[in-house]
Amino acid sequence: MKALVVYSHPCAESYNAAVRDTVVGSLKTAGYEVRMIDLYEIGFDPVMSATERREYHEAGINERPVEQHLDDLFWCDTLVFVYPTWWFGLPAMLKGWVERVFVPHRTFRIPTEDETMEGRVKHISKIAVITTCGATWWLSKVIGEPGRKTLLRGIRALCHPRCKTLYMAHYKMDSSTDRSRADYLKKVEARLHRF
Repeated sequence: MKALVVYSHPCAESYNAAVRDTVVGSLKTAGYEVRMIDLYEIGFDPVMSATERREYHEAGINERPVEQHLDDLFWCDTLVFVYPTWWFGLPAMLKGWVERVFVPHRTFRIPTEDETMEGRVKHISKIAVITTCGATWWLSKVIGEPGRKTLLRGIRALCHPRCKTLYMAHYKMDSSTDRSRADYLKKVEARLHRF
């Protein structure tokens, strides 16, 4: 079992860093080989340049700017995202990673008049999203959780047809307590052991 953890938070001292460490430790304890991409630590540029956009549909050429990320993506069978939910969605850094790394031809076939879109990361059989949200569970549901949908519907559509998903969120993060944060880490650890 091989898990790629994609982590997105700018502050090294954040609670999300504790979530990340719990995720990585839990996966290793469960027997996974783990690779992690810390998007801020590596200075990932989430902005697609004009040249990159012009070459977006060019097979092979479109892979060059994100070659190492694609190598990691094709190495894993489990994809885990750890990030804070901001404005009900993905942080710009993580959204940029998705937009730049999931390139056509390599990760999916572009639909045509005669062919539907086809996912090309079928080796991925599990996707987990471990996040924090400032909003309540109820408000998050009313808004529609666009980040959750991007990853667990959009990305999942490219993966194995029976790809399992896991979504965990610590809601009301802005009014969280030491106890609620500790309890969430325990839940993350327990759920990942069973995932």
